[in-house]
Amino acid sequence: MDLFALYQSRIADALSALFPQLAETPDVLRRFVVEPPRDASHGDMSTNAAMVLAKPLKSNPRAIAEQLIEKIKEFDGVESAEIAGPGFINMRLSASVWQNVIAEINAAGTEYGRPKDAPAGKVNVEYVSTNPTGPVHIGHARGAVFGDALASLMAFSRCDITKEYYINDAGGQIDVLAKSALLRYREALGQDIGEIPKGLYPGKYLIPTGKKLADQFGDALLNMDEAEAVDKVKSIVVDSMMELIKADLAKLNVHHDYFFSEKQLHGEDGDIHKTLDWLREEGLVYQGTLEPPKGKTPEDWEDREQTLFKASDFGDDTDRALVKSDGSYTYFAADIAYHRNKFLRGFNEQIVVLGADHSGYIKRLKAAGKAVSDGKANVDVKICQLVNLLRNGEPAKMSKRAGTFVTLGDLVDEVGADVVRFIMLFRRNDAPIDFDFEVVTAQTRDNPVFYVQYAHARACSVFRNAKRDLPDLDISLDALQKADLSVLSDPAEIELIKMAAQFERVVASATEAHEPHRVAFYVHDLASAFHTFWTKGKERPELRFVNLDEQTITLSRLALVNAVRQVLANSLGILGVSAPDELS
Repeated sequence: MDLFALYQSRIADALSALFPQLAETPDVLRRFVVEPPRDASHGDMSTNAAMVLAKPLKSNPRAIAEQLIEKIKEFDGVESAEIAGPGFINMRLSASVWQNVIAEINAAGTEYGRPKDAPAGKVNVEYVSTNPTGPVHIGHARGAVFGDALASLMAFSRCDITKEYYINDAGGQIDVLAKSALLRYREALGQDIGEIPKGLYPGKYLIPTGKKLADQFGDALLNMDEAEAVDKVKSIVVDSMMELIKADLAKLNVHHDYFFSEKQLHGEDGDIHKTLDWLREEGLVYQGTLEPPKGKTPEDWEDREQTLFKASDFGDDTDRALVKSDGSYTYFAADIAYHRNKFLRGFNEQIVVLGADHSGYIKRLKAAGKAVSDGKANVDVKICQLVNLLRNGEPAKMSKRAGTFVTLGDLVDEVGADVVRFIMLFRRNDAPIDFDFEVVTAQTRDNPVFYVQYAHARACSVFRNAKRDLPDLDISLDALQKADLSVLSDPAEIELIKMAAQFERVVASATEAHEPHRVAFYVHDLASAFHTFWTKGKERPELRFVNLDEQTITLSRLALVNAVRQVLANSLGILGVSAPDELS
């Protein structure tokens, strides 16, 4: 069990016993935290419970802490507790508490860190959703990795997850795509198409699609009116582009469970029409005018009476138009219908991963989610900031097989999926990333993915060395689970165990916040702690993992190494990064 959650539960029980009046406001007991202190010298755990409860109890924080600390000192495993500052309580735990963590990790294996119970409800994570007009470009790579890792994290936490891709196959860009493909179709039939006209997609990725159309239709399309030909090939071309997109995403080990077609939203029987009728019935739509927005006027703003959604009633800055002057629906009308569709499919939690240019969508999408679900659904919009490609600190130049942009496939082909995934997650999603090819491919500690994978490989090497040097010693998992862990009492050993023990807490908090980067930060810290301990073994022979003269301590240290190796592997698994046994 998560030690931090365990002691938080014990403190909550103690507070309930000390202050029965808290029964009237039980949510207060969920507001305080138990976490590692910022300064490790202050102890193993720290809580702000007394400070959080001061206002509800109408008391001085230190007065509350003085009562609470007497209860805490009675907890199993607590060696000491003291009050610090205005009312923080710092605790030190006995070595046996940490030693038991090793046994727990080795017993749980790949299940270590997962909660026992699955949370209620279904979660939809929608990510990538690039227009199906060509390969996935580098601008979408970060969102692809973030969304996939977030879904993996939540699945690890036993959430019922669906990974979804929204296919933008109903807009004018699809007509442009079809016309571009028809140009390549003519080329496949031997015609000289010359320079690609402006406004069409110039990428060579459409050449195979043109050949496919030539094989399927021969020269039949040449005799058709362009509009008829476009209508004839649109679905074929979109399918071809989706195959290309899926292939590029597969290079990153990104695979979706469900592909939603935007075409489903349009037409008389489409979701937008049905949603608009429903919004009118609920009184959430009215005819009115909008004030001109401050600053630059957006292209979709119209100074006229129009059909408006009461978005401001649900937290948005303004009400939103749903129907354009030509009678067609706005993009936001499609957004509302799509989120209602998700809700009707049972998704109360909807996570949407968007690019840096979509930060203005956050409030309106949240408003849409609340409106179409009567407040039962939560829409969490995650914005992924830009990725700057560099070589030795200078802007990177790469081949552009797409014609106008660098593709995800180009990036993965050069550095590998592991590097792309880890680096994209080794920073908050809302902060820009500098992706320097020289740094992320170097086998140095400055390269975070190498540093972490090397820790796992190094842990594996310990077992190879033990098997070589002590061939008669049983180092099976069963033997490790029977090792005497009480001998792991050196401060350096305890510090390493403490770091491994934080995994469950990190997983829980990262899942709740929808922030997979927390796992990347944590596993890097764990790798650092392991490398540090390895170095200490060189300086202090008594701390070496394999001691030829002390097989008891060797087996116990191997149990520790195996636990660290397991947590490294579980962390990397969440991130979708491999945990190699060896590095070349």
